[in-house]
Parts: sequence; C-alpha cells; structure tokens
Amino acid sequence: MDAAWAGGNGIQRRRVLRRRLSRALLPYVLAAALFNVPLLCGGAALAAAQRVLLLGDSISAGYGLPADEALPAQLQAALRKAGYHVDVINGGVSGDTTAGGLARLDWMLAEKPDIVVVELGGNDGLRGLDPKETYTNLDRILDRLAQAKVRVLLAGMLAPPNLGADYGRDFDGIYPALAKRHHCLLVPFILDGVAAKAALNQADGIHPNAKGVQAIVRLMLPYMEKLLAAGTG
Repeated sequence: MDAAWAGGNGIQRRRVLRRRLSRALLPYVLAAALFNVPLLCGGAALAAAQRVLLLGDSISAGYGLPADEALPAQLQAALRKAGYHVDVINGGVSGDTTAGGLARLDWMLAEKPDIVVVELGGNDGLRGLDPKETYTNLDRILDRLAQAKVRVLLAGMLAPPNLGADYGRDFDGIYPALAKRHHCLLVPFILDGVAAKAALNQADGIHPNAKGVQAIVRLMLPYMEKLLAAGTG
C-alpha cells in the first residue's frame, strides 16, 4: 500500500483509484478503438447496395446454365469487380413474353429495385406475335417503371429473319421508338456478337452458354455503369 493511498481521506482515495483504473484500462480502450476504426469507416463509406432487377425471359433466367454462370450472377460479379455495391435480382422466366412480363411486373417491383433491365420480346418474335402488341406491352411496362421512379435499361431484340422483311421492320423498330418515347437507355440488340455464333451458344443454337453470357455482360457494362453512377449523386 503506497503513501498516496494510505495517507489520503475518502475523496483522495477515490481519485487515486480512478487514476489507477484509467491507466489499467487504457490498453483495452485503445485496442477497442483501433479494432473499431475500420468498421466505423467502412460503415460510413458503405452505402446501401443498389438493386438491379432483370425483368426478362430465358436470357435473364439463365436457361440451361448453373446459377453462377447465368446472367444475374455474372453481371453482379462484373459490376462488383468494377467497384459498384450492387445486388442483381434474377427476374427472368424462361419462355416469357412481353405480356407475361407486364402481368407480373407489380409483383416484381415488390423487390424495390433501383434499376430495372427490361429484357423481353424475344419470345414474341419467335412466336410471330403482332409487333403492335409487343410495343403496347413494353410501353405499359415502361410507363409503370416511370411511375415507380426506377432507372431503366431497355434490352433490344431483333426479329427472326424467317418472318419476312415487313415483320422484321415493324418488330425491330419497337425498341428504338420506345427508348426515345420514354427517354431510357437502350442496348440496340442484347445478343449482339452472340447470336448465330456456335461457340457462344448452347446446343440449341438459341440460348447463350457461359461464354455467351460473358459477352452479353461486356455489352451491358457501360450502360449499367452509367445508370449506377446516376444513383450515387
């Protein structure tokens, strides 16, 4: 027992005790502070992930592919590698038409996306549906997305060549016209560089394989980066 403790009164002894406790606990306080610094800095810097919904058909759904090789997973991985804090939601249904996409749109919006990639119309073309119906369905989808105040990327599609020049002209004009009307970004042809290339498609010659999906991701990336940057301002 030292003189400061032995010779002091009650108040002095409490002061001595507080000083000693402070010195004893200092290393632990410093360690806790150092441990929490990166967590606090990271928490302050890390904004909520932007949510990207792929509203589409088999291209978005990843028909014939493992989940980690499908478009949602590959797009998410590429965007995260580029430094974006993003979650990509698979809203693809194989075989879906624009009418099907419109019918389930409100249900999909329950996911609260910040960005929606509208990748529909390929099956309309394969079935030879009236391009006017395809236009109307997509127009209504884009109207609803505008009401929901989400950013949109419209993924364009081209008509199968076997349906004739007139059909092809009417169908192919749908996407540029809608992009202009709704002031949204447009990928002119989502299968650009992939369609009709055996090395990038599955055995059916229609659905992209994993390498084909990689090519689609590269095509989409600059559009997606522009939309994501618009959400960080």
